[in-house]
Amino acid sequence: MNSDKMFIVCLDLEGVLVPEIWVEFAKKRGIEDLKKTTRDEPDYDKLMKWRLGVLKKNGLGLKEIQETIETIEPMPGAKEFLDKLREMTQVIIISDTFYQFAQPLMKKLGYPTIFCNNLTVADNGEITDYKMRVDDTKYTTVKALHSAGFETIASGDSYNDLGMIKASKAGFLFKSTEKIRKENPDIIAYETYDELFEAIKKAMD
Repeated sequence: MNSDKMFIVCLDLEGVLVPEIWVEFAKKRGIEDLKKTTRDEPDYDKLMKWRLGVLKKNGLGLKEIQETIETIEPMPGAKEFLDKLREMTQVIIISDTFYQFAQPLMKKLGYPTIFCNNLTVADNGEITDYKMRVDDTKYTTVKALHSAGFETIASGDSYNDLGMIKASKAGFLFKSTEKIRKENPDIIAYETYDELFEAIKKAMD
């Protein structure tokens, strides 16, 4: 490991460490329209407005989503991978999800650091809006870490991860779609935590 450099590994959450929350909720409620994710729609604002419209149409709110989230478990091997990685270096989960969704999952992952966003919730539980921390959150966060003197290594599975992956010293796709892999042949793609861990370790040398 290169001791002259200060590294931070930046990981996406959904699709990398835990299943996609909206997909799990869609399955639970039988609403096909909510299965669309950032793997399918690169424009996050467009995607979220679509989701909020579907929720409103179906009379569903934060409480119902949180009930589903309580049943979601990390992907097999995810916590062990994260624990091993955190023994080696600093890790931040950078996600476009929301604190109201992430909290139960962070407990199951051993309370790693997460940077995510916030929902606006009415008194009746309806999700009326959402607030991103900053524009282009993942890329902006990685660039801010660089300005603070860190080298970043990033990994994610979706369109909204490409900015932070490409801006980092090393970046990898993980459990991504064939479409995204084909569109980004310059980014190495991995399917197992062991492969990803070894790639991160090598990138830190």
